[in-house]
Amino acid sequence: MIESLTGKVDHVAAGYISVQINGIGYKVFCPNPFVYRAGSEMTVYTYQYVREDILALYGFASRQERDMFMKLLNVSGIGPKGAMAIMAFGQPDQVACAIEEEDEVFLTKFPGVGKKTARQIILDLKGKLADFTNSMPVAGGLFSDDAFKEEAASQLDEAVEALMVLGYAKKEIQKILPELKKESGTADEYVKRALRKLMTV
Repeated sequence: MIESLTGKVDHVAAGYISVQINGIGYKVFCPNPFVYRAGSEMTVYTYQYVREDILALYGFASRQERDMFMKLLNVSGIGPKGAMAIMAFGQPDQVACAIEEEDEVFLTKFPGVGKKTARQIILDLKGKLADFTNSMPVAGGLFSDDAFKEEAASQLDEAVEALMVLGYAKKEIQKILPELKKESGTADEYVKRALRKLMTV
């Protein structure tokens, strides 16, 4: 099992990135590949999916994202494609809280998740996600410090670039920027929030 990869991002495409390590290029499927920049050094936490006709690497920005992906694979009726779609639009702690609170409305907002699938997710995972709900960040003091403000702006800029690569127009992105600026986060988190908001605009 490959736990993680650290190397240079050689190529970014829809659905995956290529990571170069010692002359070998690893194709890694990611929830939001466009948050990575070609030429940058990075570490991606991986899950190796093996079936009779499939051998694939799925990569995530954190172990927590990877672990939630693995939990979702244990749900009856959810495969890598469905689990990746959920991870592309939701943070692990948000998904975990929705499951623990049996919030079917929240879960059905994810692509490919209907009421039946949402109920199955709750049945299979409720009570098994303490590691995710216990690590939820405490809110407060957003953008109160100049250093944090600059970092947030940098992460937001990266997210905007990623959204434009995904095909969204500047006008569409500008409509949701005021809402995005209310919360801090990484570029990956901003992209996920933006995609959720763009789906409802």
